[in-house]
Amino acid sequence: MAISEEFKQELKRRLNIADIIGEYVTLKKSGRGLMGKCPFHGDSTPSFSVSPELGVYHCFGCNASGDIVGFVRQMEHLDYIDAIRWLAQKAGLTVPENDTDTASAKLRQRIFEANREAAHFYVRQLYTPEGQEALSYLKKRRLSSATITHFGLGYSPKSRFALVSHLKSKGFSGTEMIQANLANLSQKGNPYDRFSDRVMFPIIDLQRRVIGFGGRIMSDIKPKYLNTSETPVFNKSQNLYALQFAKNEAHGQLILVEGYMDVIALHQAGFQNAVATLGTALTQEQALIIKRYCDEVVICYDADEAGQKATARAIGILRPTGLNIRILTVPNGKDPDEFIKSHGEQGAARFRMLLNKSGNDVDYRLNRLRARYQLDITQQRVDFLTEACKLLATLDNSIEKDIYIAKLSEELSIDKAALKQQTEKYTRINNRRTARQEQQEIRRTLSLTRENTGNAASCNLRAASTEEALIALLIAHPDIAAGLFPTLSPELFSTLFYRKVYETLRHRAAQGYDFSITDISDSFSEDEVSRIARILAVHPREEDPRAAAKDYIEILHEEAERLTPEQIAAADNDTLLEQVRRLRNKKQ
Repeated sequence: MAISEEFKQELKRRLNIADIIGEYVTLKKSGRGLMGKCPFHGDSTPSFSVSPELGVYHCFGCNASGDIVGFVRQMEHLDYIDAIRWLAQKAGLTVPENDTDTASAKLRQRIFEANREAAHFYVRQLYTPEGQEALSYLKKRRLSSATITHFGLGYSPKSRFALVSHLKSKGFSGTEMIQANLANLSQKGNPYDRFSDRVMFPIIDLQRRVIGFGGRIMSDIKPKYLNTSETPVFNKSQNLYALQFAKNEAHGQLILVEGYMDVIALHQAGFQNAVATLGTALTQEQALIIKRYCDEVVICYDADEAGQKATARAIGILRPTGLNIRILTVPNGKDPDEFIKSHGEQGAARFRMLLNKSGNDVDYRLNRLRARYQLDITQQRVDFLTEACKLLATLDNSIEKDIYIAKLSEELSIDKAALKQQTEKYTRINNRRTARQEQQEIRRTLSLTRENTGNAASCNLRAASTEEALIALLIAHPDIAAGLFPTLSPELFSTLFYRKVYETLRHRAAQGYDFSITDISDSFSEDEVSRIARILAVHPREEDPRAAAKDYIEILHEEAERLTPEQIAAADNDTLLEQVRRLRNKKQ
């Protein structure tokens, strides 16, 4: 879809990329730009560069790059037009209707509206005679009326057509209900309610929009919980339950629990920084979302075997983000909800004590490991220490590693030097493995780059690198570009991607339009915009851009005169001799 030039220019005038990114990342002045810790990977030292001048960001650690729209898309998990709307709201603007009138945008909007209407419907049903069982269930779980209202809890009637009939009366089509996953399609082709006879938990995003639902059955029928499947507005792996409340109460710490009821019970008890995944195991995307809002996460999963396995997996996902991780194990196999309720009025205070005493993830893992061995048996003692050294070898912080080596040495009367030597051995093994993985990733990236760029880049790297540098110069110096466009033919660009970028810049200049990266972003895919941003970020500013442009164009002319491998294979002797003669004359 097209956004009008006038609107884009107004948006650009009102917003600064550094101000938007500064809401998520602490930025400090560095040279011509700003630096901070990357929000897209576990960044221990600042590697995230922002250039307000060029309107781009680039991470020198994970290679994430883009413009202001791309940043919002990644951070808020939005598509292009919703990112524009998000920025427009920040700028106090409204995106003109004729700019957003597309089928996908309309569908997303209708799904949001259907979800909102469904949420209101479920709430009303909770207070009908049919909803009394559900309301009693919530009361038995000791939820107050204020808590039930705060979380928008409701009830889906037993009838498989209650919501469908209601939404039809509000003008929603069967297709829209199915796209929202509020309804399924019968064998006869009729929509019927997806949720039936369940307590309903609306899932709300950070813009306070209902994006999906979780439904809990009140009997022994399986599944106990039924969740909205993926829709155009809902992705389980990119959202967290109750984050819209918890982010404002985090104060540097979030509590990660397993289910909706655990979250609600903790919020009611005063722990309003609790969140949960949405019926699935923790994902890398969710770990990065958590990192965005806190420095420390407390994992509080069930104490059963499944919960402990989930805890171990979550530690592995959260560790690379650089978060401090603590583990809270509720005694007697209870979950947080059961624990708080079992202690009556003292429930919140008792849970606070558990929270304050919770240890970090290394202590937790070592204790779990220790429980598997009988340390009074020599071989099992050796096996435990071997596994412990492997665990410590995964730690990045040398001081932390040394502290745990000293603790193990003292506890088991083992020479500290021996433990240190063994740990360093496994650290070297890990480093070699990581290096191989990084090399494989680099090869894969280069392979993808060549595929995306076109075969010309891999055949002629000199031309491709020159074209890249010229594109960066043209965007950074539009005053120089204006003089070059009439004479520099797109045919000189041997690389398909760079030719496309150049033709876009040239076309916009001919129409009198600006061509910063944000101006041209709607002409390219998200990956392509990221690539252009990377080009701008990594190429140094030229001291004499006019002279540099002249040199680049001269190189492109030289490369254009070279015969391709295919031409050489098919050429006769006279053609080859003429090529050699031209190259010699160039060098003289």
